[in-house]
Amino acid sequence: MTMAEAKTRTVPAMDHALLSRLTGALGDKKTVEKLCTDFGHLYTEFLPDIFHSETGLEIEVYFKGHESGLMNDLIADLGDNVVLADASLRNWCPGFVLGCGNSFIITLMENLLGALPETIEEPIHRPLSRIELDLSSMVFDKFANVLRSGVNAPGGFEPLIEKPHNAEDRTKPEDDLVDQFAVTIKMGIDLGPVSSEFYLVVPQKALLKTVVTVPKSKGQLARNRKEWADQLAEQVRRSQVTLEARIRLQTLTLGTISKLAVGDVIAFQDKGDVMVEVNANGKEMYRCEFGRAGEKYTVRVKDNISSEDEILRHLMG
Repeated sequence: MTMAEAKTRTVPAMDHALLSRLTGALGDKKTVEKLCTDFGHLYTEFLPDIFHSETGLEIEVYFKGHESGLMNDLIADLGDNVVLADASLRNWCPGFVLGCGNSFIITLMENLLGALPETIEEPIHRPLSRIELDLSSMVFDKFANVLRSGVNAPGGFEPLIEKPHNAEDRTKPEDDLVDQFAVTIKMGIDLGPVSSEFYLVVPQKALLKTVVTVPKSKGQLARNRKEWADQLAEQVRRSQVTLEARIRLQTLTLGTISKLAVGDVIAFQDKGDVMVEVNANGKEMYRCEFGRAGEKYTVRVKDNISSEDEILRHLMG
């Protein structure tokens, strides 16, 4: 072999799984299974008490096993009826993913709004609304804090959780991404008649260095129910809501309406100040006066049709 041939010969790349195993990023089946079971025990012990103390709701939480594979494949395998949030915990893992079945978030919202138990049914499969996504951020906060309480992450840092998103809105990974091996820890979670799941997708590199310890004091994780309700109300207040304004026009006959053409003008019904009804999601909220400020048409609030509590309850529903 000539020197030129030796230089041009491509050195074969090491198998991704073998390299990951050699560098501590892929564990053996028995070790991974033991660690996932430890996480299952942690959530089974703590999560029901936290939800009951903060919401008054009884939930059942149980370990449903785990799946191993490449991280983005595992996330995709969760399907499209889930809400996801990217998260990190300093001194433990720089990037993991929390997931929850949409049916749990929808059912939780119904319960918090006072729905009667006999009226709650299995929700249809659909993406979460903006306000339901806000509620899911509070749920993920509970999931992450249970995790924080049981893993060996020195420094006492708080988990950082990005804004939750529907699975269908998740950014696709780059085609040339060299993905890392991970596990999905699956937990069943039942609320009334509705059964759902939540998920913890963790890179094995972080998992294999983890020591899971169930803390002795459960009370340190819980907050009171009023604080939960106040936070939910605050989340709703910060949510963006689309408003619609309706102006009554003068009455016309069907014959006249059927002959309207481009350029025809229809007058407002009101002859003085033009009154406007403003609604959000079909709920009448304000009576307003139509006007103009500079180059923009505006409405000025003249009367509240609904109280603040009524508006919040409607928008949360």
